[in-house]
Amino acid sequence: MPMESPQTLVLCLLVLAVTEAWGQEAVIPGCHLHPFNVTVRSDRQGTCQGSHVAQACVGHCESSAFPSRYSVLVASGYRHNVTSISQCCTISGLKKVKVQLQCVGSRREELEIFTARACQCDMCRLSRY
Repeated sequence: MPMESPQTLVLCLLVLAVTEAWGQEAVIPGCHLHPFNVTVRSDRQGTCQGSHVAQACVGHCESSAFPSRYSVLVASGYRHNVTSISQCCTISGLKKVKVQLQCVGSRREELEIFTARACQCDMCRLSRY
C-alpha cells in the first residue's frame, strides 16, 4: 500500500472541510436571507434577458401544539382538543433592484424587480404560500 504525501493529506482534509461547510448552510437555525440566481426575460421568446442574484427568506421558525383550554373545548363541541401555534419564515422587508437586460442586437433595457431585504418569523398565512 503506497504512503500518501503530507500535502495530499492536507489537500484532502481541506476539501472535506470546505464541502462540509457548504452542507452546513442548509442547517443554520432560524430564518435568514438566502441568495439565488434569477433569470429575467422580457417575453417568452427571450427577446431581452438578464440575470441577477436575488434574496429569498429560508429557514425554520418555532411552532408548538398543546391541549386546548376547557373553554375552547366547550366552544368547539369537544372537537378542537389541540391548539397549535405556528410561525413561518417570511419576508419582512423588500427592496427594488435594477436588472440589466441584453436584447437582440446590441440594445439594452433595464427592469426593476423586488428582492427580500429582511426576514422574520411571523404567523403563517395561507395567502403567502
